[in-house]
Amino acid sequence: MTTPLIAGYEVVIGFETHTQLATVSKIFSRASTAFGAEPNTHTSPVDLALPGALPVMNRKAVECAIKLGLALGSHIAPESIFARKNYFYPDLPKGYQISQFEIPVVQGGSVSFYLGEEKKTVRLVRAHLEEDAGKSLHEDFIGQSGIDLNRAGTPLLEIVTEPDMHSSAEAVAYAKALHQIVTWIGICDGNMQEGSFRCDANVSVRKPGEPLGTRREIKNLNSFKNMQLAIDYEIRWQIEQLEDGHAIRQATVLFNPDTGETRAMRTKEDAADYRYFPDPDLPPLVIAEDWIAQVKAGMPELPQHMAARFVEQYNLPEYDATTLTQSRAMAAYFEETAQACGQAKLASNWVMGEISRRLNLEEITMEAVKVSSLQLAQLITRIHDGTISNNAGKQVFEALWSGEGSDVDALIAAKGLKQMNDSGALEAIIAEVIAANPANVEQFKAGKDKAFNALVGQAMKASKGKANPQQVNELLKAKLA
Repeated sequence: MTTPLIAGYEVVIGFETHTQLATVSKIFSRASTAFGAEPNTHTSPVDLALPGALPVMNRKAVECAIKLGLALGSHIAPESIFARKNYFYPDLPKGYQISQFEIPVVQGGSVSFYLGEEKKTVRLVRAHLEEDAGKSLHEDFIGQSGIDLNRAGTPLLEIVTEPDMHSSAEAVAYAKALHQIVTWIGICDGNMQEGSFRCDANVSVRKPGEPLGTRREIKNLNSFKNMQLAIDYEIRWQIEQLEDGHAIRQATVLFNPDTGETRAMRTKEDAADYRYFPDPDLPPLVIAEDWIAQVKAGMPELPQHMAARFVEQYNLPEYDATTLTQSRAMAAYFEETAQACGQAKLASNWVMGEISRRLNLEEITMEAVKVSSLQLAQLITRIHDGTISNNAGKQVFEALWSGEGSDVDALIAAKGLKQMNDSGALEAIIAEVIAANPANVEQFKAGKDKAFNALVGQAMKASKGKANPQQVNELLKAKLA
C-alpha cells in the first residue's frame, strides 16, 4: 500500500516508549517504587549518588525484559552491557543515567495491530534497561523549583521503533497495541497519568523520494488523545515551516494540551553528546538459555494467540476476538461467560455491548465490573431459551448492575418479565388482532411489509410485551397464509 501524503508531504514517525517495570524495588537499589509518597522518602544512597554507593542489578527487572522480548519475537542478548549516559540536569543526582547503548538486552522484534481493516507491523530496533531520573517540581514553589528523587532509579524499559509509521492514527494504534502487550504480560501497570507508560514521538516530513527530514521529538505524551493531537499539530507546523522556506531544526518539544501546540524545549542531542561509556560498577548482564526457558514457561497466553483461539474454538468473527482480547480481564470474563452459557456469540455481543457501554459510562475498568460472568451467563441462557425477550434481558441487566438483585430468575419473576410462550393463548391474541385490523391485513396481502410489522406490534401490545416476538411472527404468518 502506498504511503499517505499530507499536502504533498510524507510523514515519518518513530517512537520511544519508556515503560516503568512492575517491580517492588528500584533497578539498582532496594528503595521502593511505590507511587505517590512524600517527596524524597523513597530513596537510598545509590539513588542519591552518595560516595561509595554501588548499584546492584534487580533480577525482576531483567525478567521483565525477557518477557517483553519473548512477547515481541525479539532476540534476547545472552550478554548485554550497561553504560553511563552523561548529561546534567538538577533531577539527575549522579550527573549521568545508567542505561544501555551498544548492546541492549532486547534486540529487534515487532508489534502488529490493525488500523481499520488493514494489518500494520512496526519493527522494533531495541528495548534497553535503564534507570529513571528524578522529577523537578515547579508549581508549589514561588520563584523556585524543588527536586523529588523518589522516581530516581525506578526501572524502565525504553522500547525504540524503526520510523515505520506515517500518520497520527497509525502511531496511536501502535501505542495502544504496545500498551496492551506490556500490561497483558504483567511487566507494567500501564498507568499513563502516573507516568508508567510515557511515549516520545519522533516526527519528520519529506517530499516523496527525498531523504528523511529533520525530526523533532515530542516528549512525554501521557494520553492517547494528546498523542494524536500533538503529532497532528507537529505535522502541520513542520509542513508550514518548509512551505515558508524555513529549515527544520532538530529539537525536543513539549505538547501543551491547553493550547493544542508544541513548543521547543531544547535542541535535540545526538548520541555523541551524551559521551556514552561502559559503566565500570556493573558487570555485563548475562542471561542463560535456561533462564529464558524458565520465564517462557510462566508466560500467559499472548493476546494474538488467544484471539486466534477464540476464532477457532468459539467460531467468533475476527473482529470480536480482537476486541475481546484487548485486556486479560475482558478475555477471561468473556470466556467464563461463554463456557457457562454455551452461547459464545451471544456472550461476545453482551460483553462488547452492554458491559463495555456501562464500563465506559462509569469510567471504570473490567476489574470493577458489577455483573459477574456467571450472572451474565444465566441471563443469556434465559434469553436464548425464550424465557425472556432481549429487551427484558436489558431490564434484568440494569437491575443486576445497580444491585437491585443478584439472582436472574428471581428478578425475572419479581418484574413479571417472563415471556408468554403458550401457543394457545398467543393464537387467541393473534386472532383478535387480525379481526380488529382488517385494513392492515388487506395491505399485507397486497404485498406491504409494513402492514405486517404493524400487526406484530398490535399483538405485542395486546400481550403487554410478554409474547415471544419470534413465535408471534411465525403464528401470524401462518394465520395470514
